[in-house]
Amino acid sequence: MKPKSECSREDVLQAQKEEGSIIIDCRTPGEVAGGAVGGAMVLDWMGGEFKAKAPSLDKSKTYYLYCRSGNRSGQAASMLKAQGFENVFNAGAFSGLEGL
Repeated sequence: MKPKSECSREDVLQAQKEEGSIIIDCRTPGEVAGGAVGGAMVLDWMGGEFKAKAPSLDKSKTYYLYCRSGNRSGQAASMLKAQGFENVFNAGAFSGLEGL
């Protein structure tokens, strides 16, 4: 079963313009080389970078996470929520965000 996106493409588009919003790409560097959402912070879930940097993220910000299929970003979103982050959304697959 494919993970369900918790927000829309339009939400991510709006997040690109908002001061307190951060977009995180959870894909590998090889995947990111094929394109990414403008302004996204790249924190590779598979390589452990996401887990290493998560404690230093600001809990007062709003986070929009995506990956290739929505699975890794869903796991990353769940991890942040478990650590007390309140405003975290799985934006799903990059294919639904291309061009932003």
